[in-house]
Amino acid sequence: MVRKAAVIGSPIEHSLSPVLHNAAYAALGLDWEYTRLECTEAEVPALVSSLGPEWVGLSCTMPTKRAALAFASVVTPRASAVGAANTLVRHGSEWHADCTDVDGVVGALQEKGFSSGSHGVVLGAGGTATAALAGLAALGISSVSLVVRDSSRAGEAVSTAARVGVAVEVLELSAVDLGVLCGAADVVVSTVPASATVPLAGFLARAPYVLDVIYHPWPTPVASAVEVAGSRLATGLDMLLHQAFGQVEQFTGMAAPQDVMREALASALAARA
Repeated sequence: MVRKAAVIGSPIEHSLSPVLHNAAYAALGLDWEYTRLECTEAEVPALVSSLGPEWVGLSCTMPTKRAALAFASVVTPRASAVGAANTLVRHGSEWHADCTDVDGVVGALQEKGFSSGSHGVVLGAGGTATAALAGLAALGISSVSLVVRDSSRAGEAVSTAARVGVAVEVLELSAVDLGVLCGAADVVVSTVPASATVPLAGFLARAPYVLDVIYHPWPTPVASAVEVAGSRLATGLDMLLHQAFGQVEQFTGMAAPQDVMREALASALAARA
């Protein structure tokens, strides 16, 4: 029986996850098939319930992450803390939920040399921001300034911060000196669209380490500003790789062939360019 896995979400046609997973399975000697499945949030329970015993796992991207968490029989503490699951793994008749997006944040920053710090800045308060808060907590960050346009929409991020033990201060973008704030931080994570960072990128780049979760179109305004400033930049592609490493290991029970996956991603990006 050929084992199957897939990435689910909507829209899903441009996902790079099949590139990473199929390269990994081939390198591990597994005759597995990883595909894309179009799926909205409301369709998650029916789709997952319909999958036969050959299915080993699912990668969940927007807008399916919260529905995946709600559907699972077993949930890891970090997925519960983030309030979302990007990974569903089959265990017998049950589906277990995890959030390897946290691995993505941790791995992306560590790869660029980040090792310790106490204070971070997170720009934005959406689903990626909650994973960023959990990742920063795992890296030892104890306090975060959460910079948002509308503080009334920061509730979920504040709840996540409390669950992972990070002291959070919510600041509205219009009322903060972003350059001073980022210049005093150990690390900055931007989770907002590239267009929103055009007037802000130079301020964000004042931190010694910056993670910009956006990677298309490239280079982003933040990436360009970080290069000029001489700070260290981690990107959404670094996050994509590191979250995929964890998924491959959970799906297969084997160590992820990281170099092979990196090469596959680089080749796919070159082909798209």
